[in-house]
Amino acid sequence: MAQSLNTRVDLTMKATSYTGLANYGKIMIGDKSFEYYNDRNVEDNIQIPWNEIDYISASVIFGKHINRFVIFTKNNGKYSFSAKDNKLLLRTVSKYVSVDRILRSKSVIQIMARGIKSLFGK
Repeated sequence: MAQSLNTRVDLTMKATSYTGLANYGKIMIGDKSFEYYNDRNVEDNIQIPWNEIDYISASVIFGKHINRFVIFTKNNGKYSFSAKDNKLLLRTVSKYVSVDRILRSKSVIQIMARGIKSLFGK
């Protein structure tokens, strides 16, 4: 049986985890960790303590809509998620992760511009 690391829950929301194939489940934000539980198999979960998170990168489209976010950990790689209301979820996470470690990812145009600049030099 999966045991939660949290003693108090601030937010629970339906979400999708993009580790391998898309898995549907619930994200739980609490006082000690970020947790994701799969709907079909509760034992298939992701628990990330707040002190293990290096930074969070949010994919923003049209300047205001967040379609997914990626949590980069200090030791275990990265985890990609999308929730029903990503903006509310990231606001809740900002209570435990400092705001300067929640970043906006680069857009497709910025990535293409960087590639073109690297081809032709500076």
